[in-house]
Amino acid sequence: MPRVALISDTHIPSRKETIPEWVVEAVEAADYTIHAGDFDSDAAFERVREIAGETLTACAGNTDPPTLGLPDVATLDVEGVRFVVTHGTGDPDTYKERVAGIAAEHGEGTVIGVSGHTHRVHDEVVDGVRLLNPGSATGAAPALTTTMLVVDVEGDHIAVSRVEGCLHLSGRFLRDAGEQQVWNCSRCPTSPRCVRATTSPRS
Repeated sequence: MPRVALISDTHIPSRKETIPEWVVEAVEAADYTIHAGDFDSDAAFERVREIAGETLTACAGNTDPPTLGLPDVATLDVEGVRFVVTHGTGDPDTYKERVAGIAAEHGEGTVIGVSGHTHRVHDEVVDGVRLLNPGSATGAAPALTTTMLVVDVEGDHIAVSRVEGCLHLSGRFLRDAGEQQVWNCSRCPTSPRCVRATTSPRS
């Protein structure tokens, strides 16, 4: 089944220097990649495009330079699922409702709204639309850790895995064994499995 890597808010170089290696490897292992904005620079965009290849779908964030030429809303169709990608810039009090409305406007059937901006992971249904926010793929403040989401698509159903890791750059992808995705970090000797993945029930 196709796998979609969801990342966002890399903020390179203003808040972080580079993307952790375990995130790079997870993106390279996916069939499609979505970035929900705030690359922060042309160099960061080019780096993500380098590791994602032609499968990258991305939208503009509020810190992205106009030279990137990214749309405010982007879409990706995978089997029977449409992903609608928007950064989520605006009033934080109406953030979820705003993203849900944009997603509903740009798709029908099984529609997933993907957004960033808050640097906090969420997976919930708002106004009948499932919303996914992968957090920050570099752990950029105000994030407390490095996170991404991995979505496996089968027809019009999805299974979402939250992948969370340390902020070190030495984490290496070891294996993907269904729900037990395990990485290893040489800088975390007391917690060698410092990158963890949890999978939600298929919906």
